[in-house]
Amino acid sequence: MKISQVIDNVVGDNFTYIAPVNMYGVKAGDDVFIGPFCEIQRNVTIDDRVRIQSHSFICENVGIKDDTFIAHGVMFTNDKFADGKLSKDYLPTKIGKRCRIGSNVTILPVKICNDVTIGAGSVVTKDIIKPGIYAGNPARRIK
Repeated sequence: MKISQVIDNVVGDNFTYIAPVNMYGVKAGDDVFIGPFCEIQRNVTIDDRVRIQSHSFICENVGIKDDTFIAHGVMFTNDKFADGKLSKDYLPTKIGKRCRIGSNVTILPVKICNDVTIGAGSVVTKDIIKPGIYAGNPARRIK
């Protein structure tokens, strides 16, 4: 039985994680921090100075740009289940630079531009193309 594993990753300088973490096939840059009880799946790219807090799940095909903060319990998905079935191809999610994502946010396969803050508990269902503060279900620009 494997409790947790951190295998087959490419990581930069000052990469830090707090066990237990499941992380496999990930590319992470310099000064990245991963908190405990996270799972980060293959084909995820995490750029420099990103901080991911505990209990977050980052599924395949997610890209997170520099200086982004992901709070506790953030859940990424890679399938919109549009036709009521699982997709055969995982959809990508792209998070821009200097984003702040609050606790317990759910992010569907979307693109989020630079300089976006997403309030705790929000559900991001559509691309965010304008910097600002977003909140709600579905997340909408509030400021």
